[in-house]
Amino acid sequence: MGDPLGIGPEVTVKALSDRALREKARFRIFGMSGALVAAAERAGIEPFWWRVRHDSAIASAADRQDVLLLDYEPQERDGMRPVSGPVGKPTRSAGAASFRFVEDAIAAAKRGREQAGVDAIVTGPISKEAWHLAGRNRYPGHTELLTSRFNVKRSRMMFVSNRLRVILATVHMPLMDIRNVLTLGLVFDTIDLGHEACLKLGIEKPRIAVCGLNPHAGEGGLFGDEEYRVISPAIELAKNAGMEVTGPWPADTVFNRAVSGRHDLVVAMYHDQGLIPIKLLAWDEAVNATVGLPVVRTSPDHGTAFDISGQNKADPGSMRAAIDLAIDLVPRN
Repeated sequence: MGDPLGIGPEVTVKALSDRALREKARFRIFGMSGALVAAAERAGIEPFWWRVRHDSAIASAADRQDVLLLDYEPQERDGMRPVSGPVGKPTRSAGAASFRFVEDAIAAAKRGREQAGVDAIVTGPISKEAWHLAGRNRYPGHTELLTSRFNVKRSRMMFVSNRLRVILATVHMPLMDIRNVLTLGLVFDTIDLGHEACLKLGIEKPRIAVCGLNPHAGEGGLFGDEEYRVISPAIELAKNAGMEVTGPWPADTVFNRAVSGRHDLVVAMYHDQGLIPIKLLAWDEAVNATVGLPVVRTSPDHGTAFDISGQNKADPGSMRAAIDLAIDLVPRN
């Protein structure tokens, strides 16, 4: 459900209120009934889910329901704090709750379907500030937590839309630190993971464009040496591995080339380099997918939107797209 005080409950209710979407899979909502019911009432949506306490003995028996809410509304016996504070503000209690939802969803994914688990995780937006207030500041966001819990060495954030696909070499770090972590191996792994993800999306021969780090892709070394010292050698390694890769391209032109159909995927070197074009072009349909995990994980391409939470103004398009993509990516074995 994401942060109970953000728009996560609203976009979850609105997306799953579509009966056609509900017919594609069975859904388990890790969240709180109060926030979901309030969002449904504001949107004029009749509740369509079954509710059971998340720790109830009958939770597994209710697993056959199409939409099952595993309810975390606090009770004295479970040690969870009531979510306090106004809707639209990060709080310690909301941060603790949203962290708990993700942890338990990860545990369900590790169990797998055979043990009443899940095939894929779709995460609602969380507040990194709220996680910090709750003492969960070891993890800057979902991606880092998932990578740690699944104990994988390689994972990346990839953004998928009908017009543009982008994968990030680095994610949540200050710009000043990027030069210290950008290595040949990091760039190659990003290209490789992006190539694998494109294959899973049904792109038989992905055409991958790699951004430079510096303006004009370094302008032959005048504006920085990362392009010829790190990025170009990683591209050559990827080519030698049989991938169709070009670059490093100046970031101010490569996204336009991708949108025009000349590239299937753009590898961006840092967060805003890749996120600004994807959010500009596909705000209401882009999906964030974590690639490199042993389980499918997607998320809407927006945050908690505290400024509009509780006002029935949130567009569920990105959440709907995230759910659809998660369903499509689950292996059909």
